[in-house]
Amino acid sequence: MRRPAARQFALVALAGALVSTGAAAPPSAAADAPAKVPVAVGYGGAVASVDADASAAGIAVLRSGGNAVDAAVATAAALGVTEPYSAGIGGGGYFVFYDAASHRVETIDGRETAPATATATLFQENGVPIPFAEGQTSGRGVGVPGTPATWKSALDAWGTRPLGQLLKPAEKLARDGFTVDSTFRAQTELNQDRFKDFPDTAKLFLPGGALPVVGSTFKNPDLAATYAEIGRKGAGAVYRGPLAEDIVHAVRKPPVSPAATRTVRPGDLSSEDLRAYATKRQAPTRVRYRGLDVYSIAPSSSGGTTVGEALNILEGTDLRGLSETQYLHRFIEASRISFADRGRWVGDPAAEQVPTRELLSQRYADSRACLITPDRALTSPLAPGDPRHPAPCAASGPAAPTTYEGENTTHLTVADRWGNVVSYTLTIESTGGSAITVPGRGFLLNNELTDFSFAPAAPGVPDPNLPGPGKRPRSSISPTIVLRDGSPVLAVGSPGGATIITTVLQTLLGHLDRGLPLVDAIAAPRASQRNQSTTELEPGLWNSPVRAQLEALGHAFRQHPEIGAATGVQRLPDGRWLAAAEPSRRGGGSAMVVHPHGRP
Repeated sequence: MRRPAARQFALVALAGALVSTGAAAPPSAAADAPAKVPVAVGYGGAVASVDADASAAGIAVLRSGGNAVDAAVATAAALGVTEPYSAGIGGGGYFVFYDAASHRVETIDGRETAPATATATLFQENGVPIPFAEGQTSGRGVGVPGTPATWKSALDAWGTRPLGQLLKPAEKLARDGFTVDSTFRAQTELNQDRFKDFPDTAKLFLPGGALPVVGSTFKNPDLAATYAEIGRKGAGAVYRGPLAEDIVHAVRKPPVSPAATRTVRPGDLSSEDLRAYATKRQAPTRVRYRGLDVYSIAPSSSGGTTVGEALNILEGTDLRGLSETQYLHRFIEASRISFADRGRWVGDPAAEQVPTRELLSQRYADSRACLITPDRALTSPLAPGDPRHPAPCAASGPAAPTTYEGENTTHLTVADRWGNVVSYTLTIESTGGSAITVPGRGFLLNNELTDFSFAPAAPGVPDPNLPGPGKRPRSSISPTIVLRDGSPVLAVGSPGGATIITTVLQTLLGHLDRGLPLVDAIAAPRASQRNQSTTELEPGLWNSPVRAQLEALGHAFRQHPEIGAATGVQRLPDGRWLAAAEPSRRGGGSAMVVHPHGRP
């Protein structure tokens, strides 16, 4: 995201000729800034992310002999510098890993957790939910960060390089700076009113009270020093010691400007909460689709169960042979149905009874697929089914609307020379997180607890996503790896809040069913139905004749300028890796391979 955007990508056949376009950075920017292209093909491994500096950090690790896990951590750390409004050590995420030696997919749940004192009324006062904006910009919305612990867990289990070494590229990038582009400036402007109310945030991101200038060099020496400290002491420095104390103090006594007029509620995060944090190693979700094994993350994220259920619903339909209208109709309806079930059944399994296996059964999907007819759209909110007792077209209780979820986050995908693959989505929730920068530390804290329901989604309907002590809020993150006979076919993921699920689903369908090259499946115009009265459409579909054809079936739409920002990697039949990223969304992504011109 830090380089001028590439032009809209047309076809994967042009991969070898792609170049980035736009004005060159001024002399103050790094002279060796990597080029930014949305697709790359070659040997030795691949990295795809939203940012060229971050992708280059991962490629450097692969070139020096590190594996995909090492490269993923280096890439993620760099994104914490160049994508500070989307990710960083103040947030969390989900890590999915394919181990080429064992042909197994394993996962890490690095989701943020609520304080031990949290209750179901965390975001209520006098029995009434507080405004979302007051939870968003507050200490109350901050969960215990999981990202540093995720890096440690991944490296301890599968890495080959020490964390301190892998943080060096990000440390240098923070110290020396990166080139500001229009997306970074626009995201800063979006948060300007929030940022100015926190002196440390304003000093970092609004120096002198002004927005960063496109083409200028943005430096973050405090973050460089924080990375250096974590490199020396290990990821545990975030959970014990001076850095942990600084986090707790910022949450419990948010450093608000005396001139601020907004209500900034303190949080109740404690040193004990930080010390108690642990990631979770858990089995992935898995469904069979078109003879392939599709793996993703299990709850506390709803990504794997919701994408998996939708794929199972569509398994019995020949999507390749359908018209564009009927294909989109079925995609929208499968999304609607799976979101209805998500809202009723998915939460943190440590606190809720989540029927993960039943949600992913083909028997249950078949009992829900009968709701879809070719000539009529369903209406939302749609009532959930009961995966424990599948019955054709049956509902289980009243319908409930889908609760609000912010549309930010970032995703990276990595593969190495040995065939290992990582699909990793990390986040601080809203663009700009809580807006609270930890004083002297250079990073924003998450507002991830706002992913909880502030109150039950509908009166009398069970809601598994209410806050609770130490509980992980439900996520939509959907890092996905697809295997054929135990070997990788592709990996994909996206940011975008609840639209992550529909973005990953549509990308998989576009590639596996509709025959689009991966980069074109990523670039295709998107729709997103999340059990709401209207389906969101990007301009490419909003302005298409297919919209009127879908409206004739009873669909209702609203326009959305941009949905998601996916990246992926694909193993080609000749052994090369293809890395793919967005051509234009969020300023375009960055795809790189180790050896683009042949074997080393």
